[in-house]
Amino acid sequence: MLGRKRTFWRTFGRDLRENHWLYIMCLPAIATLLVFCYLPMFGLIIAFQKMDYKVGIFGSPLVGLDNFKFLFSSSDAWVITRNTVAYNIVFIILGMTCSVLFALMISEMTNKLFTKTMQTIIMMPHFLSWAVVAIIVYAFLAPTYGFVTNYVKNFGIERINFYMNPSFWPPFLVSLNLWKGIGYSSVVYLAVITGISREFYEAAMIDGATKWQQAKYITIPHLRAMVSIMLIMSIGGIFRGDFGLFFLVPMDSGPLYPVTQIIDTYIYRGLTQLQNPNMTAAAGMYQSIVGFILVLISNAIVNKIDPDYGMF
Repeated sequence: MLGRKRTFWRTFGRDLRENHWLYIMCLPAIATLLVFCYLPMFGLIIAFQKMDYKVGIFGSPLVGLDNFKFLFSSSDAWVITRNTVAYNIVFIILGMTCSVLFALMISEMTNKLFTKTMQTIIMMPHFLSWAVVAIIVYAFLAPTYGFVTNYVKNFGIERINFYMNPSFWPPFLVSLNLWKGIGYSSVVYLAVITGISREFYEAAMIDGATKWQQAKYITIPHLRAMVSIMLIMSIGGIFRGDFGLFFLVPMDSGPLYPVTQIIDTYIYRGLTQLQNPNMTAAAGMYQSIVGFILVLISNAIVNKIDPDYGMF
């Protein structure tokens, strides 16, 4: 054991001397990771305390699992968990399917100008912040002067207050997420497709394979590794929602909470409105632990099916 330790440090020291500039370049990233990801973990102790602002974290009394009991005994726990998981499952299924299909479609286009135009159009929403998207959506759905609101009124349909009616929002949020994310995701798969040797396709065409058969037996099998990695990462984040989509776009409308309240927005409102850091810390810890467990489970399943496609 002692010999192994010496070998490790000797190898590490030699590598450090040979690649010292690379390690220096890594220092800002390592410092950022430590400051913003590891140091805040100390705050998890708040989830087990009854916070007293007079004495701070070090003087606040410990209450064990009382904050978790309070969280899970409330009706909000079921609502935020259901919404977060359900939306993310739909996002993963539709997002990955549409991204792969769009990447396949782009790869089959022969007109370079049209291809570049389509890629630009589909990528543009990715660079818009949710704040900008929220303003655009409000311009269409505003209760009094919204474009859609006034347009349906011209047909004799009663004016709809979209920000008071939850039934419209689940499909609407799914559509927005797909519209904003499909461009970036498709680029990832398109990069894999462009790396496939053309010899495979040329041999398939000589054998008389159709475009569908080429995609089924050549392209899609080459995408399996990337799909597996993206799936594991997506499942790991299944307990995390897009804060901007669920908070900014619905304009924080109270009547929409049953369909727009997720764990992330619940934590934010718990801190800013309820002034309850203990329960919000418990909710955040619950979110992180379950997400970590899901990453391990999904990676284990992928390794069981095909060890070559696992992340670790």
